[in-house]
Amino acid sequence: MDTRPEDKIILIDKPAGISSFGVVAKVRGHLKTEFGHKVKVGHTGTLDPFATGLLILLSGKMTKKSNEFLKKDKVYEATLKLGYTSTTGDPEGEIQLYPREYYPSLEKITSIINSFIGEIEQTPPRFSAIKINGERAYKLARKGADFEIPKRKVTIYSIEILDYNYPELKIRTHVSSGTYIRTLAEDIGKKLGTGAYLTALRRTKIAGYDVKDAEKLVL
Repeated sequence: MDTRPEDKIILIDKPAGISSFGVVAKVRGHLKTEFGHKVKVGHTGTLDPFATGLLILLSGKMTKKSNEFLKKDKVYEATLKLGYTSTTGDPEGEIQLYPREYYPSLEKITSIINSFIGEIEQTPPRFSAIKINGERAYKLARKGADFEIPKRKVTIYSIEILDYNYPELKIRTHVSSGTYIRTLAEDIGKKLGTGAYLTALRRTKIAGYDVKDAEKLVL
């Protein structure tokens, strides 16, 4: 494939408070100014608005290679809040106190976390972009619709505890494509008996691409 200056792999460090589609729009506008004409831009996997970190965008003819990026494994740093749940698994949902007063030890948490390493089954969040009969799950969830999302097999290669000071637990995890960290956090909370949801999420790597090499996006 003959490449032009506008045919790029663009690494962006996404800040919190903007959707991945918002990032695409900003980059598209920047490239239009740079090259004097419209440039096609696409993402290779989204991040939720509250999340930060690495987004890989493709522009121009490179957008034809998007499928090559979709199945790559990823590394995240996540902060879980124990003792609470969220209807969306993140700060944007309705937060509820978990009906049990329990402060698990680091040893207990380590044991529970290790039980998730390997191939596991996950049920993706109801508030996700997965399509159910042609409609996005989050749209159905907002309507209060009754629906089920099929379980999927994913692989958790590693989980490292970075810090623990109840109720906050910070982890780093290396996962396969298709893994929902919101679901992982909720499942860890259920198994601990404390409940849990994500208060922060940062994607630091996608295969060999690192957020350290990404451009900061200024809102």
